[in-house]
Amino acid sequence: MRTIEINTPSGISKILIGERLGNLRQYLPETRCIIITDANILRYYRRELPDLPIITIGTGEKSKTLKTLDYIFEQLLKYEADRSTFVIGIGGGIVCDVAGFAASVYMRGLRFGFVSTTLLSQVDASVGGKNGVNYKGYKNMLGVFNQPVFVICDPTMLQTLDEREFKAGFAEIVKAGAIKSDTLFAYLEKYYAEALKANHEVLEDIIYNSVKIKADIVAVDEKEKGERRKLNFGHTFAHAFESITRIRHGEAVSIGMVLASQLSYKLGLLAQADVKRVRSLLEAFQLPVDAGNILKRAVSAMKKDKKREGDTLHMVLLKTIGEAIVHQLTFSQLEALVYDLR
Repeated sequence: MRTIEINTPSGISKILIGERLGNLRQYLPETRCIIITDANILRYYRRELPDLPIITIGTGEKSKTLKTLDYIFEQLLKYEADRSTFVIGIGGGIVCDVAGFAASVYMRGLRFGFVSTTLLSQVDASVGGKNGVNYKGYKNMLGVFNQPVFVICDPTMLQTLDEREFKAGFAEIVKAGAIKSDTLFAYLEKYYAEALKANHEVLEDIIYNSVKIKADIVAVDEKEKGERRKLNFGHTFAHAFESITRIRHGEAVSIGMVLASQLSYKLGLLAQADVKRVRSLLEAFQLPVDAGNILKRAVSAMKKDKKREGDTLHMVLLKTIGEAIVHQLTFSQLEALVYDLR
């Protein structure tokens, strides 16, 4: 097991990479604890969970809503949760986002931790203190910054993921390399086949290195005022795609990174060879890379993005593999550039 510690103004968060679900009990406080999870986790892991009250929510983006929060609050009241209660979110990104948000606002804030069960969640969603829900079809419009006490990343739990969900997680790993580490990016280019086969050593290495990149960024910019914005590489496009299609988050990020790379080239920042490297690596992980006929609708949806400031967006672009910048574009500039991307 390897541990990464994120020290921020809102608290210290320990990311435990390689730890096992079976050891969860040793990280829980001697107070009332309540689990929030979904039906999929209960189907596979019910017998391995500690004997604690369980709140079960639905699966998929349809569950990441205020209605789900209302249900969780009802259940917390039923279980007589008070300010000393500790909440454990066990699941993928949706469970962690919702559980973290619910814990953060119930009685003005309960402590919480996560057991992250998907690749996407282990390298991104459960790490960094962003918690929230969707609103009116738009991604993560309501939320808070608040750090989990711990995040357990158990690689053995990835074995129960369906193939498409597993592959989608690699998009965030490619993103980490693209924005901050040419070494990680090159490692992925060399070992993508082993990663797709779920080679334990390769998976633990890339999970650790991806989380370390995010942890270092969050430690200096917890609330996304500057450096943390770089973690949104590909996400402005991705969130728009997700708002108008049923595409998975990692798949949307994959397409978004290709578009952002092409945009970087169009603006004279990135070499064409690096655009091809980004696209080729995502294709190697069997992820989608083309927006198809939804691009114009996506640009319109981007006007609802959280990162919008007036008529401008903070777009994350690349100067080279391993170096990202934040570039402001007006919507008119973006539209003129995007529709000409190839």
